[in-house]
Amino acid sequence: EPDHSGSIPALLERNPRIKIVCSRGGKTSVARHCPGGYNLQIVKTGDSLSLGKRNLRFFEAQMLHWPDTMFSYCPEEKILFSTDAFGQHYAHSSHFADEVDDCELWAEAIKYFANILTPFCGQIIKKINEYAALGWPFEMICPSHGMIWRKNPNRIVEKYLEWSSGRAEASVVVVYDSIWKGTERMAKAICRGIEAEGMPFKLFYTGVADLNDVMTEVLKAKGFLVGCPTLNNNIMPSLAPYLEEMRGLRFLNKIGAAFGTYGWSGEGVKRLEEALEKATVKVVQPGIKILFKPNDEDLKSCEQFGRNFAKQVRSSCG
Repeated sequence: EPDHSGSIPALLERNPRIKIVCSRGGKTSVARHCPGGYNLQIVKTGDSLSLGKRNLRFFEAQMLHWPDTMFSYCPEEKILFSTDAFGQHYAHSSHFADEVDDCELWAEAIKYFANILTPFCGQIIKKINEYAALGWPFEMICPSHGMIWRKNPNRIVEKYLEWSSGRAEASVVVVYDSIWKGTERMAKAICRGIEAEGMPFKLFYTGVADLNDVMTEVLKAKGFLVGCPTLNNNIMPSLAPYLEEMRGLRFLNKIGAAFGTYGWSGEGVKRLEEALEKATVKVVQPGIKILFKPNDEDLKSCEQFGRNFAKQVRSSCG
């Protein structure tokens, strides 16, 4: 991946005799990103490379998160160099996880996982178990992004297993857009219903929400509600990035439903439900749609919609 290997052409220009050590999958990447002649050595799981006083052992970790991903392990120092796995998009003047704010660190770690590694949950569990079977103990994990894990580095490994399991909190994420405040009023009424059932929720308006933050909350929560007015017989374009991102990330074991206002034909809710199904979110109750501006009775119906959905979430979480 170029963010790890982008300097290879410059290094080869300085010293064409440099040997590039990579996985089988890495051979294709190197050839495409760094065209030209070079000295290439292909390694696989269990192979080792002497660096003099220290050695490196290699472990192929395909799809964590690229096909060419490979861990390197230094037995003398008990350090695991994990490339993208266990990282964060987090810059700090300190280098170590135990030197930064713990809440900030874990918020960045789960955001990184949710937005990058979620599609590969099954592979993550498989590869962690394969690595454990090798018996290569580590006292430090050095990812290519973010903080180095040196105090109890198994914490992040355990979190990856948890996040990959598909287990989620009994909570709800609500994402909406609105034109004339009608769908916004629906969203807030639905949230009042969720709250009345004693269930936590997060409400996001697409006009100001950050896509990565929303996906992080979707990973955590069991329930997902989405709403918008019907526009041109369809959903509002502002919702499309969220639903397409969810489709690509393939979250596990989510349930959902849709809501919205309409003025004429009212296909928006149906289109939202179709998008949820494509994103592997199980639609568990009929959507609710309201003509133009919701009145007091409509808002009561929205509150009941929220209550019913909260009960579905609680039941699904066991």
